[in-house]
Amino acid sequence: MTHLKIKFKMKISAALLLAGVHILHAAKPGNASTDPKEAAKDPDFAIQGEYAASPAIGKGSGGYGLQVVALGDGKFQAALYNEGLPGSGAENKEFVLLNGETKDGRTTLKASGGETVVISGNTATGTKGDEKLFVYDRVNRKSPTLGKKPSKGAKILFGGKGADRFSDGKKLDGELLKEGVVSMDSFGDFTLHLEFRTPYKPKTKPGSQDRGNSGVYIFNNYETQILDSFGIKGEFNFCGALYRNKPPAVNMCLPPLTWQTYDIEFTTPRFKDGKKVKNARITTRHNGVVIHDDYELHKGTGAGGGRPEKEKGQIHLQGHGNPVRFQNIWLVEK
Repeated sequence: MTHLKIKFKMKISAALLLAGVHILHAAKPGNASTDPKEAAKDPDFAIQGEYAASPAIGKGSGGYGLQVVALGDGKFQAALYNEGLPGSGAENKEFVLLNGETKDGRTTLKASGGETVVISGNTATGTKGDEKLFVYDRVNRKSPTLGKKPSKGAKILFGGKGADRFSDGKKLDGELLKEGVVSMDSFGDFTLHLEFRTPYKPKTKPGSQDRGNSGVYIFNNYETQILDSFGIKGEFNFCGALYRNKPPAVNMCLPPLTWQTYDIEFTTPRFKDGKKVKNARITTRHNGVVIHDDYELHKGTGAGGGRPEKEKGQIHLQGHGNPVRFQNIWLVEK
């Protein structure tokens, strides 16, 4: 590339930044699967997931909870909780990390402290030395707000039959909405219901920003991160986080290709004579569990922190080079 071309490219990028355009370097989709039927062709897909005494969210099941993360080619890591799964007892508790692989039809995971889990079929058996810790079946937890019907007076942003409420209404995958769209309308204070599904990308390292990355960007200022951060500790740039600002109180991320929900109550900042007199506030429920409780946002999150705040704005479902899918999106203005 010539020196002149480099300078020209730099000028274009600078101009876009000054215009407030959110520039992202798109990641390659790689080995991503967006269809559970397609993902099921990988035998690891049937092993990854959750194992517990109860499939319910919000009800402490007692005992242990196990989250198994696929790493590709028959390899796995897992988080073993001693008070149930996150949202059902293990509220941001520490977990025991296990690693292992599948051989001869059995998946064996081991921890440095002596805990061992053997998965055969849909059943996981946990032991430590001669002590049997648990025998649990694989469970498929669902958000209690999944499929929630729009409240009275709601604006339907996406219901599966066209996306004309978004700037790029052709971004459909059958009856699902693709990432990388912006709402046509602007809003003030609101309550938002949204359902999303991260892709299955086992060969991408857990916690990588290339493992199912998207986000719910409010007014191009405040981002609630979307990421496949299932089975790992919640961080400030993982699923449910107010991006690079505050981690979720509980890592409620479910396995990839599981439908998940965000229910967001947002109050805009207030201004008087051009000066901000009140900060924005947000309450977020991830799969029915409160992960941010009336949290005060002193400024935007991540790159949004450098942009002017406002009392009305659009909803942006961030495109970040990963095939995240959305359904049942609606909003009620307060």
